[in-house]
Amino acid sequence: MLKEFKAFIMKGNVVDLAIAVILGAAFGAIITSLVDDILTPLLLAPAMEAAGVASISELTWGVVKYGSFLSAVIKFLLIAWILFLIVKAFNAAKKKEEEAAPAPSGPSQEELLTEIRDLLKK
Repeated sequence: MLKEFKAFIMKGNVVDLAIAVILGAAFGAIITSLVDDILTPLLLAPAMEAAGVASISELTWGVVKYGSFLSAVIKFLLIAWILFLIVKAFNAAKKKEEEAAPAPSGPSQEELLTEIRDLLKK
């Protein structure tokens, strides 16, 4: 069962899908932070000024939180870097496994062609 699991994990499709899901979630966090921490406060600023609020800093929910956005971007970059290292190790292990696999023994191509030629002569 362990060999089957290893064969399943070593398929490229499984690794590609896992990476896509992880990067998609991390990128979703960047978009959420962009909207919640940067765009929404900027869009609400004119409405707050019209309502008589003198400064956007008077309200804690109206503050642009660029630090939170930068934190989400840094997290995404770290996740992407770690996934890059994992894929690089995965490819090295796969290449090493392919190199370790013995070549199929049997007649060479020339021997097979000679045999076919001799059969055709008969």
